[in-house]
Amino acid sequence: YKEVYDMDSGRRLGYVRDAEIDPATGKVTALIIPGRLKWLGLLGREPETVIPWERIQRMGEDIIFLKG
Repeated sequence: YKEVYDMDSGRRLGYVRDAEIDPATGKVTALIIPGRLKWLGLLGREPETVIPWERIQRMGEDIIFLKG
């Protein structure tokens, strides 16, 4: 449950809720951030954001920074 920031735009993207794993190698291939709620959740959510593992620049205890 780490918070993700895009270093290029300075934007907060949200919190990691899931990960994609390659079943052949067991390695993480992407992180998944759920979409933001639309109008207090009454209109559903925006699409989820899938971040390829290669975009991760730095990972701390509770924060992840992405590179372009």
